[in-house]
Amino acid sequence: MNRLHQQQKVLIVDDAPLNIQVLNETLRGAYRTFFATTGRDALKVAMTVVPDLILLDIMMPEMDGYEVCRILKADPYLKDVPVIFITAMSSKENESVGLELGAVDYITKPFNPGIVRLRVRNHLELKRQRDLLGRLSLTDGLTGIANRRAFDDYYGREWRRALRAGTELALVMLDIDHFKQYNDRYGHLAGDDCLKRVAVMLEATLARPGDFLARYGGEEFVCVLPETNEEGALVTAERLRGAVTALRIPHETSPVAPWVTVSLGVAAVGPTKRMKPEELLKQADDLLYCAKNEGRDRVAALEGALPAAS
Repeated sequence: MNRLHQQQKVLIVDDAPLNIQVLNETLRGAYRTFFATTGRDALKVAMTVVPDLILLDIMMPEMDGYEVCRILKADPYLKDVPVIFITAMSSKENESVGLELGAVDYITKPFNPGIVRLRVRNHLELKRQRDLLGRLSLTDGLTGIANRRAFDDYYGREWRRALRAGTELALVMLDIDHFKQYNDRYGHLAGDDCLKRVAVMLEATLARPGDFLARYGGEEFVCVLPETNEEGALVTAERLRGAVTALRIPHETSPVAPWVTVSLGVAAVGPTKRMKPEELLKQADDLLYCAKNEGRDRVAALEGALPAAS
């Protein structure tokens, strides 16, 4: 097996430890394997490791495989994880129930190791290809960074996580100053190159693994900063502003500076159940326009617009 397969994760769920042992030995060395002997434990493990494939026994006490599958398919984080049912039953009716719930295949007991390996391999390869297509659909074709759809997904997840954890969440909205004049002066090909260079610099400037940058539209970008208050977001925003300025991309027609600059709006909040994610986004966007109205090449927060450092 190649290294890509070795990185993929398989969760084996069966209330009989012997079955888990047999399946583990069958897949050993090819994938990272995780185990659970009850439906509830399976859901906990799945939420923690987010496997690439689940081998799920149907007949289990308390919570059977069908119920586990229903819960998995209703979860936005786990609904795309393929499920292969493990069963000793051969009834077509039972098989159709599982397929209607969203399972992709069945493996029958007693196990045929060769068949198990082939079916796991084939479904993991399909999952890898779907994941690749999914990543491409979330990437901005021009700049190579995340696109608006990817932002919506990531921001929604981080909002819910902040709500559960009681932490703060910050957004930074930024816009290239007088970009239309830049295109008019240098041409759209140069404009595209400018967007690429700015995107690369912005992404390189974000310090933490959880910080997220996306192209929001046109010459506008947005950053999601988890577990960050307004003070911390202001520091990050000023660092981003300075990094773009440091590129010294000529912009002869800008009334702000002889090179490309950006304006930024910063907003942070501790989400509550009464709030909507759109409120924070609108606040950051409104503050971005405050920065523009105050002269551009600056960061604006609720306390006011901060001019560029001299």
